[in-house]
Amino acid sequence: MRTKIILFMFITIWLTILVRVFSLAVESNKYYENLSLNNTIKLERIAPVRGIIVDRNNRPLAINKLGFKIKLKPHLMLEKNLKIFNEEIDFVTKLLPNLDRKKIEKKYRKKDSYYNHNYIDIVDFVTYKSIMPIYTKLNLRENIKIVPAPKRYYPYNDIASHIIGYVSRANRKDIKDDKLIEFIGYVGKTGIEKYYNSYLQGDVGYRRIKVNANNQEIKELEYTNAIEDRKLSLSIDIELQKYIASQFTDKVGAVVVMDVNGSILSAGSFPNYNLNIFVSGMSHKMYNKLSTSLDHPFTNKIINGLYPPGSSIKPGLGLLYITTKIDEKWTVNCKASLPLGGRIFRCWKKKGHKITNITKAIRESCDDYFYKASLIVGNKMMSEGLHKYGLGKKTGVDLPNEFVGIVPSRDWKRNKYNRSWNIGETLNTSIGQGDFLTTPLQIAQLTALMATGKLPTPHLALNISGNIYTPEIKNVLNENELKKLPIIQKAMYQVCNHPKGTATNYLSSNVVIAGKTGTAQVIAIKQDIKKRLLEHELSYYSRSHAWFTSYGPYENPKYIVLAMVEHGGHGGHAAGKIVSNIYNKLLELNYIDKKYSKIK
Repeated sequence: MRTKIILFMFITIWLTILVRVFSLAVESNKYYENLSLNNTIKLERIAPVRGIIVDRNNRPLAINKLGFKIKLKPHLMLEKNLKIFNEEIDFVTKLLPNLDRKKIEKKYRKKDSYYNHNYIDIVDFVTYKSIMPIYTKLNLRENIKIVPAPKRYYPYNDIASHIIGYVSRANRKDIKDDKLIEFIGYVGKTGIEKYYNSYLQGDVGYRRIKVNANNQEIKELEYTNAIEDRKLSLSIDIELQKYIASQFTDKVGAVVVMDVNGSILSAGSFPNYNLNIFVSGMSHKMYNKLSTSLDHPFTNKIINGLYPPGSSIKPGLGLLYITTKIDEKWTVNCKASLPLGGRIFRCWKKKGHKITNITKAIRESCDDYFYKASLIVGNKMMSEGLHKYGLGKKTGVDLPNEFVGIVPSRDWKRNKYNRSWNIGETLNTSIGQGDFLTTPLQIAQLTALMATGKLPTPHLALNISGNIYTPEIKNVLNENELKKLPIIQKAMYQVCNHPKGTATNYLSSNVVIAGKTGTAQVIAIKQDIKKRLLEHELSYYSRSHAWFTSYGPYENPKYIVLAMVEHGGHGGHAAGKIVSNIYNKLLELNYIDKKYSKIK
């Protein structure tokens, strides 16, 4: 009896198990199949359209060309789907024969995986004109998707390239800094495009949709617009920018045209380059040619070019001298050379300037005056004062990676090289040589301080989301400096208008201006050389950099115009005509009132 009971229980348990297995394998199959076909919720991100950049007159500087992206269904490279994959690629390349099949396959393979259920980009951009005749044919393919894909375009190609900057494909570092960039795929790499990237790129939108098991859309449940198409207005005038570029044909250097409040009307770094080649991509040959050029076209010389300022800093140093330890009536007897510490420190004028005060020293750029005054004032007071005037630190301009330059001092040398300072370095600093390095924009900012007594923050943005951009203007001069500033202004006027001014003979400006020339040596002159070679007798890369910084109209300062020509030689000779032409253009474009014109 016991055996029968055990046998009955054993049979019952097995029958129960078999019934359950049948239920799961057969009857429940239909239930789970229906469940898998039920609708589910999916969230799709919508890429924002990048905002445009325009100049002060609403002329487009960076826009988006309308085009389309071609996407292909995932998992088609599996063995069972490989035939479909090849058919689809054949179909696309037949319609668009300029496409590279190998690149398309490589692009698809890189993104295809078991975990990716989204359509894969196989062609990033096809122009509106090219895709319209074939749009319907592509759109009817079950495995292909056509979606809008704007492409960045710079209508003026190389004009203002270092200011505007460019957009290019994002790299790992870009994506790490901003996860949104991973979705968008492109990011501002230089210039305004980089500095204002977050504003210009906007933010993603979202679609919440119902899809079935085949990933087919059933219904749109929710739609959130992308924050996009923002507009950024710059202070630059692209017509003026084009004109200035024409003045720098076959020249290397930088130009800054800025109002006295810091708003930049034009700024150029030369040579420049075509921005559009970075969006579409360039050949290795072209990149190597540009990147190895001794003229450094990729360097934004406005903020990243570091140059000895030469005599262009003499107005600033002159103001420091006459407001600290030297009276404005103090004079030196310039005999063209100053022996000190076993060296001879020369003045540029072979016969010397004779009796010289601060006005004559700036007007005729007497080195001897600045040598001797520096020995009285001392390097500490000089370096501290120049820092206060904006040198040796960032100007605050709205461009990325601005350089700070160097104002040499005992502390700087000790921290940098762990070496002691010598008196000869003080003399070199007094004429903008030695280790002294500045950017063109720093000298333009210093010139604005000399023109108005106020230190502006240079800026390129004019209007952001309807708000006028107005950065800080600093009052850095004390009462005594403001009181004696007209002495420096008078000297700068004489540089451009006195018969012996260093710029007078090179100017043809129809506006009365004030300014300062600078000739900054790039190679040291040996002590045993008695007769210096003239600038035009030197090899090109041995010639001095030529500076000319100015403000005008003199009676009512409105604009700073600075030109720096690499290896240009004498400042007035190389840059005087450029600066004059820019002032005449400012008159023509009505930036300067006609009442300030010499031509009535």
